[in-house]
Amino acid sequence: MAGSAFVFDVLNDAFARQPSPSREVVIATAVLALVAVLVRPLWQVMRNFVTIAHEGGHALAAVLSGRRLSGIRLHSDTSGLTLSRGKPTGLGMVATGLAGYITPSLLGLAAAAILGVGRLTVLLWILLVLLALMLIMIRNVYGVISIVVAGAIVFVVSWYASSQIQGAFAYAFAWFMLLGGVRAVFELQQSRFRRQAPNSDADQIARLTRVPAIIYVTFFVLVALGSLAFGVRLMLGPVHDLL
Repeated sequence: MAGSAFVFDVLNDAFARQPSPSREVVIATAVLALVAVLVRPLWQVMRNFVTIAHEGGHALAAVLSGRRLSGIRLHSDTSGLTLSRGKPTGLGMVATGLAGYITPSLLGLAAAAILGVGRLTVLLWILLVLLALMLIMIRNVYGVISIVVAGAIVFVVSWYASSQIQGAFAYAFAWFMLLGGVRAVFELQQSRFRRQAPNSDADQIARLTRVPAIIYVTFFVLVALGSLAFGVRLMLGPVHDLL
């Protein structure tokens, strides 16, 4: 009986609407996220979290399109690899390839939407579930360490931190995914321009569909910038409110 009451209290607290941080805190988290994205030494570390989202997107798209997920690998150079089995061509393969670069931005936008209705703890719990599901499919040591570290950070914040800290963390996460998603796409095109990424997602999809890779890069850019624009509106309000 006591155990049931404890679970009920935890769920009630998690799903209850929580007050959003002040406008100053939200802006401060945006600035911190922007610094993490623009300062190269910080970005080289923080990009691992964008890679986790990127490979998670590939994995989710593969499963939803009927492919069999074989495993996910995360590497110390912030690259990753998601392997799935199924037809080497077709819509499922294209959808799997398209999902990677748009997932960080869409995840950031979804986080902004959840924060907009005051469900801070729910967002953190969703992240924990997604990380746990991803951990099952990780196939290398560095990948396991990356997921466990990310999960531990989210768990500590969601379980032990005050609502104010949870709010600041959740907003920082949303901002970072939105901004990091933009930088990752522009890095992709920069690498392609220098001919350093002949097997990028965009180029692989181009070979499957016989549509120029730049079309897919443009799609990635539009999704990333569109998500950022909507995310700003959700978390800070209309542009005229900021002036």
